[in-house]
Amino acid sequence: MINEAKFIEREITLRNMSLTKEVLETRRSLIRWLALALGVINPGESRQQMLPVLDAIMHFQFVQRKDPRVDELMDYIEKHWAQINEKTLRYHLLQLKKAKIVNNSKGRYFLTQPSIGDRYDEESWVNSYLSSEINPIKEKVVIAIKGLKSR
Repeated sequence: MINEAKFIEREITLRNMSLTKEVLETRRSLIRWLALALGVINPGESRQQMLPVLDAIMHFQFVQRKDPRVDELMDYIEKHWAQINEKTLRYHLLQLKKAKIVNNSKGRYFLTQPSIGDRYDEESWVNSYLSSEINPIKEKVVIAIKGLKSR
């Protein structure tokens, strides 16, 4: 029996969800929808601390067009959500980094840089992020299907 688990390079979760009028009404519902769509949280998850972290990163990246430090993220979260422990913030940043959504350099955090386009442009980021996650899987699936054809 082959140990299939050792072949898994990375798992990703992307959800194709309805973007309803209700979701579009508030920033909090939009950030929760985005976290669910990107697989950052699971449906029905009661822990909410990831949401302000994702919101803060999105705000700095696409509104302020800058890469924030931890203290700036904490200030934003405390102003718009609630007080957050620095250890909790760093934990969620690490989870976003493991999901390849966030990266950091020289004490600043930012969404993973797009392969093409402006790093502060939402469309460039989304296209690059989805391509980097899906294309390697697509390529391997094509090779596997071609292998099936020749057997």
